[in-house]
Amino acid sequence: MMSLIIVLGIVLILAILYMIFRVSSLITVAKGPKDDKPGTANKVNAALFIVFMIASIGGFFWYSIAYFDSYNLPVASEHGTWTDTLFWITMAVSIAAFVIISIIAFVFLYQYQYREGQKARYYPDNHYLELAWTIIPAIVLAILIFTGLRAWNDITAPAAKDAELVELIGQQFAWTARYPGVKDGALGKNNYRLIDDVNEFGLDLTDKNSFDDFKSLELHLPVNKEILLKIRAKDVLHSVFLPHFRVKMDAVPGMPTQFKFKVTKTTQQMRDELGNPNFNYELACTEICGRGHFSMKMAVVVEEEEAYEQWKASQEAWLKQNPDYLERVPDALKEAAMINAGFQNDPGSTVAEKNDQ
Repeated sequence: MMSLIIVLGIVLILAILYMIFRVSSLITVAKGPKDDKPGTANKVNAALFIVFMIASIGGFFWYSIAYFDSYNLPVASEHGTWTDTLFWITMAVSIAAFVIISIIAFVFLYQYQYREGQKARYYPDNHYLELAWTIIPAIVLAILIFTGLRAWNDITAPAAKDAELVELIGQQFAWTARYPGVKDGALGKNNYRLIDDVNEFGLDLTDKNSFDDFKSLELHLPVNKEILLKIRAKDVLHSVFLPHFRVKMDAVPGMPTQFKFKVTKTTQQMRDELGNPNFNYELACTEICGRGHFSMKMAVVVEEEEAYEQWKASQEAWLKQNPDYLERVPDALKEAAMINAGFQNDPGSTVAEKNDQ
């Protein structure tokens, strides 16, 4: 019943509005033809357009300069400096075009306002103008695109042989890092079919390089050394975003991606630069990956290479933390697994006792 009343009310309102429109139309007809000569409002509106143009463009530049530091993060990577340069060149070109077009549009509104006796000029085309606003933007865009493509090719080119390898795995709603052990310096193979509640990487324990790989819930990076991030996702689309390093790369299920870069400032150096002793780098997800997307963050620690190597040496292999998985290692590789995973340093471990028995 209530729904019927609402529908009838809407129909009644529409009918009333239609009747008001009809009455106003009849009144207009009854009054006769209008005087087409504009009043002073025409000149006032034309002048207000110029005032609006000056105020809006002036406000745009004032805000951009006054609050520059609040939206421009300091850069802490080699490629990030060049990326920022390309960004500001693109921004300068876009702003110049925006300002010129805005000024022309508003000045034309003022210049060609209605004036008695003034007639519009028939001006169908101008080949020189058309060539100018076609060729010049095409050249500018081509330069921007090719310089950006060159930067992208450098970022995605093969990494140096001594680059630091780190694998990032995204899942709802957390990041996990996997590092190669100090014994072999190589990441072991993985297989998505092997992923379970414990083996979250899907480590292939038939590959000897996986024996000393270790897990970290913090992303540790060495300063002034090339880093190769190998990125993958376990469930849905995620995105690796390290804003201060100008790193952004999607983590795509079933399609591993990678990004190489070199950090130029340690965490402590950035704290000193910003005057903020509580500053920390952060890895965030910039792909809306579900209801918990907002919480998908990871602390990032950048340190000198010596401190970084000490941290790596202090980490315990994933296989040693999960000794039950040693049973999945082929018999021919069990001894190598025990050595590389560090079981020999813990003779009292459960696995060592089982083997002695």
